[in-house]
Amino acid sequence: MKIDLQLKNLDDLFPAGFSEEQKAKAKTLFLKNLSDEAHRFYGGKIQTLPKCGIYGLNWFNVWYTPGVSKISTTIRDNNDASFALSNRGNLVAVVSDSTRVLGDGDCTPPGGLGVMEGKAMLMKYLGGVDAVALCVDSKGADGKNDPNKIIEFVKMVQHSFGAINLEDISQPNCFKVLDDLREACDIPVWHDDAQGTACVTLAGLINALKLAGKKIGDAKIVLLGAGASNTTVARLILSDGGDPAKMVIFDTKGSLHSNREDIKNDKRNYRKWELCEKTNPKKVGAIEEALKGADVLVALSSPGPDTVKREWIRGMADKAIVFVCANPVPEIWPYAAKEEGAFIVATGRGDFPNQVNNSVCFPGLLKGALLVRAKKITDGMAIRCAHSIADFSEKRGINPDNIIANMEETEVFAREAADVAQQAVSEGVARINLSWDEVYNQAKADIAAARALVEDLKSLGHIKEPPAELMEVALAKAISSVQ
Repeated sequence: MKIDLQLKNLDDLFPAGFSEEQKAKAKTLFLKNLSDEAHRFYGGKIQTLPKCGIYGLNWFNVWYTPGVSKISTTIRDNNDASFALSNRGNLVAVVSDSTRVLGDGDCTPPGGLGVMEGKAMLMKYLGGVDAVALCVDSKGADGKNDPNKIIEFVKMVQHSFGAINLEDISQPNCFKVLDDLREACDIPVWHDDAQGTACVTLAGLINALKLAGKKIGDAKIVLLGAGASNTTVARLILSDGGDPAKMVIFDTKGSLHSNREDIKNDKRNYRKWELCEKTNPKKVGAIEEALKGADVLVALSSPGPDTVKREWIRGMADKAIVFVCANPVPEIWPYAAKEEGAFIVATGRGDFPNQVNNSVCFPGLLKGALLVRAKKITDGMAIRCAHSIADFSEKRGINPDNIIANMEETEVFAREAADVAQQAVSEGVARINLSWDEVYNQAKADIAAARALVEDLKSLGHIKEPPAELMEVALAKAISSVQ
């Protein structure tokens, strides 16, 4: 079977006799196998290229010594000039210690490179932002991961970047790393697992509630998982009007509430303790009980497909909203949740309807922050970004199987950038004041240029097309594993 290079209609690749569950498993295996084959073919997915012209021998003396001495002394006398005279103003460091990579746990420092390079690729192609992957060893002399080592590393390298994107750092270390660096650094520090997931989840929830005819302040919301992602999801939902009395959050030991002494006594879990004090005043202890009549389930926990039980969905309210976003396999297959009465089902995957994925958020948000040279990214900027995504999606049309924009909709990233930049200006964290139109037009031009560059490299043969055999091998392996 010839496989479409664009990988559309993946369900059609599998034998007609495959059940929905077999198709779902086979798609996961196919994508993993293809990822392995494609990464080997290309040797990763990021390279560096000059952005300036070399027109003759003396241009080396302009871009390097002796001419570049003028750049060094100018920046010495005014450090902020580095944003204009180097690539710093459009450069992000993607920093990780690789201790919680997707659903695979601690992958060792270099094990995170695939994800961090992927983040850098998405930033460039979707947001016109340059990025570099930096996977670091955070283990101390005792062999334990030490958040202070990441903090010190970022503080040391911050002067080379316009922003820092933290990624795949295990909790509770991730909370300390983010909160300390947000205060210590003079550039934005963004934890995409936490803030990015929360931003895009809130965006999807805003539109899902509109379609269900419900209001965020009235909704009974249950969150399964209390890691960096879901604790930040909870915080943004509450900041945007959610009722803490109607929210119940579960970690691996049960529900969060003010009697959880284990959380209270561990100072590293201060973010979780804040939610213990705010939410679940009735101290509901069982998830089955919490989900009875619940309007929303947001699961960011252990990969499924049986982490969330069918009967739990069955007991939820009419027009229930179910976000099951564990990677690589959602906590329950979308078809199963629908069969049990869910009105809207979202996952983190692009091969199912309603992909709720950080990739719709961070490229545009970071672009907006960079263009106004923001000193930080506030919760207000993240919430503004969520509403920007939701508003864009609603205007172009939403339905129960299409609640949020996807990565192919270029316009959403430029609009996010402009909205986030305006929020940064209004909150006083921007170094320069640009209008909405100025940010929008620059972001749109940079995104178009990044995409055109990739297309030019492909058309000129500098990026080679993967051979059909590569995809066929990946598919054959997936089918044989499921049959």
